[in-house]
Amino acid sequence: MFVKSMMKPAHKTLITNVEATLGEVLERLNEKDFQGMPVVQDGKFLGLISRQMIYQAFFKSDLDRDTFLKEKKVQEFYGQSDLYITEDDVFEHTLTAFKGFPIIAVIDKDQKFLGIVSRYDVIEQFESAFGMKRAGVRIAFTSEESEGRILRLSEIVKQYHENIISLATFDETDKLARRIVLKIEKKDNIDRFVNKLEKAGFRILDVKEG
Repeated sequence: MFVKSMMKPAHKTLITNVEATLGEVLERLNEKDFQGMPVVQDGKFLGLISRQMIYQAFFKSDLDRDTFLKEKKVQEFYGQSDLYITEDDVFEHTLTAFKGFPIIAVIDKDQKFLGIVSRYDVIEQFESAFGMKRAGVRIAFTSEESEGRILRLSEIVKQYHENIISLATFDETDKLARRIVLKIEKKDNIDRFVNKLEKAGFRILDVKEG
């Protein structure tokens, strides 16, 4: 999956510019209950501004609250200009890109702002990948790293007419085996299906409904 298939596009994104006051930014963030927003000027991504950045700046200021929010502008305080990915990056790249910030910008090669990805978006994608929003039976098992194992698994799935909700694989620590987590719709043949997996050489670790 690529970032462009999961990002919120620019026209649906809350943004600000360098001339906006911190009071205006904070009001918009509070209104939408967002933690931060991109700073965009002439269609180009410059950086990010957040509630926390505004609060920290105020605590370091000698101004009273109202004066600070009315007079100080985004251009003095925005940061995180390197907190971005491109629309052609793969989904996995988002996992290490946030660096503690609630959103990351999506840009093209010319720094044009295209949209954002939030941590919530990433969580939703993981929930979808693991089939967390659909009821079923999750079967965890291991398989030796050998050619044709996934093909054999698919043949068994087809033989028992199972409907796959999700399928994920993970490396084992010894690198000679691979963990597989398969979630399928609940049917009355689960026990027979699991027994068939065991006979085919898959070592069952856990079977859980949910």
